[in-house]
Amino acid sequence: MSLFENSINDAIDALELLRCCEPDYNNAVTALASAVESGNKILACGNGGSAADASHFMTELLCRFRDDRRPLPGVTLAADGSFLTAAGNDYGFESVFARQVEGLGREGDILVAISTSGNSANIRLAIETAKARGLTTIALLGRDGGDARGLADIEIIISHQHTARIQEAQKVLIHALCEGMERRLNLI
Repeated sequence: MSLFENSINDAIDALELLRCCEPDYNNAVTALASAVESGNKILACGNGGSAADASHFMTELLCRFRDDRRPLPGVTLAADGSFLTAAGNDYGFESVFARQVEGLGREGDILVAISTSGNSANIRLAIETAKARGLTTIALLGRDGGDARGLADIEIIISHQHTARIQEAQKVLIHALCEGMERRLNLI
């Protein structure tokens, strides 16, 4: 079997792991749509490729996912390089997301934390800070959930071992969350 075929098969294996996550997916869709219906917003964070996925998710909400519709309130916490470097320098990198949750998050908002390992200190602290401020927390995690496992209100764990495959499955999950929200909000 070629490297290309192995990559495809490994990606399919990771996607198959999503099937057991449907109850948590449904809970996440309900929470996200309810927050938007109540006039609240969604904050998202992640590191590296997960930061790009958080940005991708919030872009799908604020711009559009499939069809033209009203913008949905979403903020990416990994997008502002000036803030990230200032807060990292002044408070430590582990605080860069929590600091924004403190400044931007309000009770009833949602924090979506994305991590392929679940072991990032800044993800754990963001979840803890969000919960303390009355935000609902959703964690999209990989492997065994890492240190973040058990912290969020809703967890969707893709128990694959390879970062790239976890990220690919998380992209499918993000798109499914967008579609589920749009359906729940009667936007499609």
